[in-house]
Amino acid sequence: MAGGLEKLGVTAGDTVAVFDYDSNRFLEAFFAIPMMGAVMQMVNWRLSADQICYTLDHAEAKTILINSDFLPILEAIRDKLTQVRSVVVISEEGGAPESPVSYDTLYEDLLAGAPQSYDFPDLDENTKATTFYTTGTTGDPKGVHFSHRQLVLHTLSLSIALGCYET
Repeated sequence: MAGGLEKLGVTAGDTVAVFDYDSNRFLEAFFAIPMMGAVMQMVNWRLSADQICYTLDHAEAKTILINSDFLPILEAIRDKLTQVRSVVVISEEGGAPESPVSYDTLYEDLLAGAPQSYDFPDLDENTKATTFYTTGTTGDPKGVHFSHRQLVLHTLSLSIALGCYET
């Protein structure tokens, strides 16, 4: 996936918004995007279209990976998005979905056209890895991010905590 995104023009520091259910593709994105030095924005599809538009612009998302189920939401806001350069559609049906939203490629085609291996860069532990937006607050959603260090420490803490229980 990282090689496919790089061919699409994603570079270190770019934000890639992932607009999908919890799926194998979401998991692939969770590893590939931060490991290539880009930032994965987890889009909360339960927000209003205006709030989604706000978060995409605020995070400066340049690429969107979107499940075809959510194309109607993207259709409603696409003209308002100021920084999005490319859109990759995840199609559960396997074919190109009918949509007035123009997109660059399908997810599976992105993977098929990617190199077989990718040379992941060494990143500073304080490099931003993920970003997401809070909900249920007053005003616009608030952006929060995790660095690579925070993700590692969270994972270690969770592993220790879960390992404390007797089975």
